[in-house]
Amino acid sequence: MYAFLLSTAVIFVAELGDKSQLMAMTFATRYRARDVLIGLTAATAVVHLASVGIGYVIGDAFAGYQGTIEVCAGLAFLGFALWTLRGDELTEDDERKAASATGRAVLVVAVFFFLAELGDKTMLATITLATQEGWFGTWLGSTVGMVAADALAIGLGAVLGRQLPEKVIKYGAAALFALFGLLLVASGAGWI
Repeated sequence: MYAFLLSTAVIFVAELGDKSQLMAMTFATRYRARDVLIGLTAATAVVHLASVGIGYVIGDAFAGYQGTIEVCAGLAFLGFALWTLRGDELTEDDERKAASATGRAVLVVAVFFFLAELGDKTMLATITLATQEGWFGTWLGSTVGMVAADALAIGLGAVLGRQLPEKVIKYGAAALFALFGLLLVASGAGWI
């Protein structure tokens, strides 16, 4: 249960202000919200299943080096904080592709989200979490966290349009990543 709750919270925070949220809002202007949610859930479940598999193998291979793994995970989270501050934006090309996508909505959304998430910070954060936590709870939690954040974006986007407080979201998410990172480094180094 701890792995589920932790990964839900971390991935939810990681997804705030991410390009996937922008894609979800863009797709929701073209397709029904239900179809967008189904497509992004399917893509997220597949990408995060692969992510926890990678993280589990890494964690298992370095089982005797728990402190080192925690320090490396903490440094990764500090990197995610910086990545969050840098921000993600949809390029004009991304927006044009999303707007001109044809075919079944669920399939189109799933393919776009799958490709967008490969190598994204949420995938890397899921790998990092899976090095230390149970794979199933991490997979389920990371999937729920991302879908919840994207569903929130779709809902808020529909209500507020583009008037979302991006700076507050960006700085809040970066601060939470930095906090998680510092706690992991301190724990791995034996300071707490």
